[in-house]
Amino acid sequence: MSAKKPEPTPFKLKDIYSEALISGYARLVQQIHPEFPASEFQDLVFSPEWQTLELKERMRHISSSMQQTLPQDYTEAVFIVVESAEALIREHGEKMAFEYGFLADFIERFGLDTPDLSLPALERITRWTSAEFAVRPYLRDYPERMYAQMQRWARHTSPYVRRLATEGFRPRLPWGMGIPVLKKQPELVLPVLEQLKQDPAETVRRSVANNLNDISKDHPDLVLEIADRWLGHHPDTDWIVRHACRGLLKKGHPAALELFGFNPELSTVTIYDFRHDDSVAIGRRFHFAFGLRNDGRLANMIRLEYAIDYQTLSGKISKKVFKISEFELAAGATKEFSKQQRFQDFTTRKHYPGPHSLSILVNGQEQISGSFTVRPA
Repeated sequence: MSAKKPEPTPFKLKDIYSEALISGYARLVQQIHPEFPASEFQDLVFSPEWQTLELKERMRHISSSMQQTLPQDYTEAVFIVVESAEALIREHGEKMAFEYGFLADFIERFGLDTPDLSLPALERITRWTSAEFAVRPYLRDYPERMYAQMQRWARHTSPYVRRLATEGFRPRLPWGMGIPVLKKQPELVLPVLEQLKQDPAETVRRSVANNLNDISKDHPDLVLEIADRWLGHHPDTDWIVRHACRGLLKKGHPAALELFGFNPELSTVTIYDFRHDDSVAIGRRFHFAFGLRNDGRLANMIRLEYAIDYQTLSGKISKKVFKISEFELAAGATKEFSKQQRFQDFTTRKHYPGPHSLSILVNGQEQISGSFTVRPA
């Protein structure tokens, strides 16, 4: 019998900072600045502590290694960093190369005192690797200057710079430095969103929608007013509005539901034959099924979701809502659904044994629910 092959090592996102990437970048910098100590740079990056570092720690470690090996005069150093990004753009075209995030991180960390140099540098670098995290300290330290800068970037010819204008301006940028004033005063952000609401680039429009979704968490009525004003003028803007209101729709906000044609007080649609597993082990799949019937005399627009109340480590309950579908259900019609939910642990979600509950939501309202148990793996 042949020996069983070992399981391949799963890829981890932090491994994007590979030896090939770092050595290739070192060679590129050496072409721009022949005095650059490429070998020393690589030794600093792949120091004994490298294997213990996670994704963001590795990015920061690389930018620290750059600071130690590039010229100590920031004016010289930032010129080299920008030229390296421009060289990559000339070879590959503009893109969001996430693995080169250490370029923007270098400017975020070591150029904050010289915005006259750093902001034009970020404008150029973001055409190769997104700089939304790097602009956050500048928003904090130079607010008035940055509000005007964001509006200028919103009119840039490059979609990657226009995306920076809205993504870097998000009130609740995930993993980004918090800028409290943006949560309190969304009117600071709105001119940029108005400028970009019909942008030809999908990546820019998605960022506009995400920005509005952020705002909706603190100012739902403002976002609903904007949504009502924007809807119906352009298909791309309609998509932005729908995506921007996703958080409000998941919360069952009545005005948001009505805006998109879903009656939040619908009483003629009922659930039948609801069934689900009694238990599920961590790492396995939980199955459930049900039917939906329209007992009314008119067709109805349906937003169908399910929610699971998860146990947390502290013993509290965390509700998570999942969209199933949106559709029109004719008078007297029925429709059946069979779904499954993975209870596999991920970096961003961990499951805990104990009682859980499942509920089915129709137009934001709970129609039926049931309990089940999550077992240890």
